[in-house]
Amino acid sequence: MPDPMPQPSTHLPAFEHKIVAPGELAERIDSVPRPLVFTNGCFDLLHRGHVSLLAEARALGATLVVALNSDASVQRLGKGDDRPVNSLSDRLAVIAALESVTLVTWFEEDTPLQRILDCRPDILVKGGDWPLERIVGNEEVSGWGGCVRSLPFIHQTSTTGLLAKIRRL
Repeated sequence: MPDPMPQPSTHLPAFEHKIVAPGELAERIDSVPRPLVFTNGCFDLLHRGHVSLLAEARALGATLVVALNSDASVQRLGKGDDRPVNSLSDRLAVIAALESVTLVTWFEEDTPLQRILDCRPDILVKGGDWPLERIVGNEEVSGWGGCVRSLPFIHQTSTTGLLAKIRRL
């Protein structure tokens, strides 16, 4: 008689294969379709603003690569002693599980410039709170003929705002 309780799978969910170590990014980029869109951020507590931005970014090209700040990189941003709330490995998995995301990687540095150089995106995207002249990689991407976009926010949500609300409860 078959076991009535299904056993957990020992295989990783398919989305976990979207997670790429920084040293392997350039090689993986060779096998994805162009145009390639790149964005980055902490993506600590995933919210509607994040997923809307990522969906909009993906709509601009055939591939979306997302680079996440490492835990130490988030802490250096000065967002608070308790940030990030979620560890890098958890944030990578959550972002990788999104349909709009093709590959997800990370960076230890204060900026994602090296990841941008690794994948040479056709389109570099940040959220609407970033003026073009302040977007890291703007000069490089524009220099090789790519374009840089600051996408207006559809939803006015933020992780900092969510945490403030939770703390008031």
